[in-house]
Amino acid sequence: MKTVSKLIVESLAEYGVTHAWGVVGDALNPITDAIRQEPGMEWVGVRHEEVAAFAAGAQAQLTGKLGLCMGTVGPGSIHLLNGLYDAKKSHAPVLAICGQVPSSEIGSSFFQEVNNDVLFSDVAVFAHTVTSADQMPQLLEQAVNAAVSRKGVAVLTVPGDVGGMELEKNVRRAQFVPEAAQSAAPRAQIEAAAKVLQDAAKVTLLVGVGAREARPEVLELAERLQAPMVLTLKAKEGLEEQNPYQVGQTGLIGNPAAAKALDEAEVLFLVGTDFPYRDWYPTGKTVIQLDMRAEHIGRRTQVAHSLVGHVQPTLAELLPLLNTSREGKHLSAMRKDYEHWMQRQMKITDPQRDRGLIGKVRSLVENPDELIRPEAVAAALDAQADQDAIFTSDTGMSTVWLSRFITMSGTRRLLGSYNLGSMANAMPQALGAQALDRTRQVIANCGDGGLMMLLGDLRTAVTYNLPVKFVVYNNGRLGMVKLEQEQGGLQEFGTELDNPNISAVAQAMGLKVQRVTDPQQLDAAVAAALASEGPYLLDIQTNPQEISLPPKATVSDAWGFAIAKSKEALESA
Repeated sequence: MKTVSKLIVESLAEYGVTHAWGVVGDALNPITDAIRQEPGMEWVGVRHEEVAAFAAGAQAQLTGKLGLCMGTVGPGSIHLLNGLYDAKKSHAPVLAICGQVPSSEIGSSFFQEVNNDVLFSDVAVFAHTVTSADQMPQLLEQAVNAAVSRKGVAVLTVPGDVGGMELEKNVRRAQFVPEAAQSAAPRAQIEAAAKVLQDAAKVTLLVGVGAREARPEVLELAERLQAPMVLTLKAKEGLEEQNPYQVGQTGLIGNPAAAKALDEAEVLFLVGTDFPYRDWYPTGKTVIQLDMRAEHIGRRTQVAHSLVGHVQPTLAELLPLLNTSREGKHLSAMRKDYEHWMQRQMKITDPQRDRGLIGKVRSLVENPDELIRPEAVAAALDAQADQDAIFTSDTGMSTVWLSRFITMSGTRRLLGSYNLGSMANAMPQALGAQALDRTRQVIANCGDGGLMMLLGDLRTAVTYNLPVKFVVYNNGRLGMVKLEQEQGGLQEFGTELDNPNISAVAQAMGLKVQRVTDPQQLDAAVAAALASEGPYLLDIQTNPQEISLPPKATVSDAWGFAIAKSKEALESA
């Protein structure tokens, strides 16, 4: 006879779910036993359930298919929450299967009991508890269909005794609905937007990840409008390489050319983006927004013309309404500013920068301990990584260096906690990515603070033969917080990290390692790490004084840094 657990596992495997991430526990035993017997699904036992949720979310983002994670009763399920919130905010379809106390004890404040339906009510588009075998396969279908159709998190709670219940002999297999077809915005909306775009002398595009699958149409749009294209961080993937219109990112990680392109436009066209930082939107512009989710339109800045639909079919109808005879001064000027900024940035990555008389004098202020510049680390990865590499980055300065110096060329992919902004995401997301294809290069750009938070799961890479390359920007700091404090004129406080020798710890956990302190050895160290067959940790001692000024640095920003540095100097005197 088939049990509830076997029906769940067999149905998910048939649907294409290849990995189940989690920590075993008594309430999950019927389900994990079913996974043990299922050849189409691999169990990946992690050391912390948060890692399981991040890994499942990473797989969902990379494939567009359902990711699966599990947590047992009470605390095990609670630990999933942070990774599930990241999946929610990244619009990643993830199913979390959670254990529960025996059904007869539900509501009795039993040992480890937590009300999962309430606990997950904010993060999940679907959260229900299975209370009888008769609810299968309907509840499983509802959970998966909700996660996939709404691109969010579904939570199915299964008490241990219910998971082992036998089903009726002729119970049917679960059947899941296919994805809906993409559709264009209504014709009247398209025609109204076309008229505004056609009449405008200066148009700037702000393009997000929603346009990733519409690269030809987006490039033709920029060509017809002669519009500079500001990319969100997530839009680097698929839209950055060989794009003669892009001028990089805006926001705190951005550059002056992108900020200027937004400020000097008459019309701002938001294409497939929900860029969240209100302060970085220009004022006094005519704004057009194209998004498949109507609830996204107008929630960041006032929108004059809405296009509710998917990017590719909508642009396919819009483009024939735009002529091609336009002046290109706006685009040319912004591209020139961007290229000059990039040239200045690349000088920072030169290992000879701190040599010679001028370099030595400069380094007394910028890099007194002659540590490796983090910009150089990212540039070395960009130069040597495969053209189909998958990059993950921890929130904070690791993301800043990646955004500026690693190009999403070829078929490279990019993952990070770019909507939730969690710490400690790079390592678990890299594990999830690597499990999909153990032959593909996966590189985790880890901050030392982020890595230490979930350090135990480095061992998961060894246990399951996941050859991730972990590159640690080890500056002994919570770097972004340090920057925020100093920008506000505050003395650095609470950001220094008393790290162990991270490379030694990783080596004890079974990884190959190298600790790098000499800038002249950086390129060779990166080459050795990327050429290694198994999991490898590169512990790079980077300069904690390296700062990333915002694109529109103000006098108050500079004054804040000056005050902060003066306080720090007095404190250390």
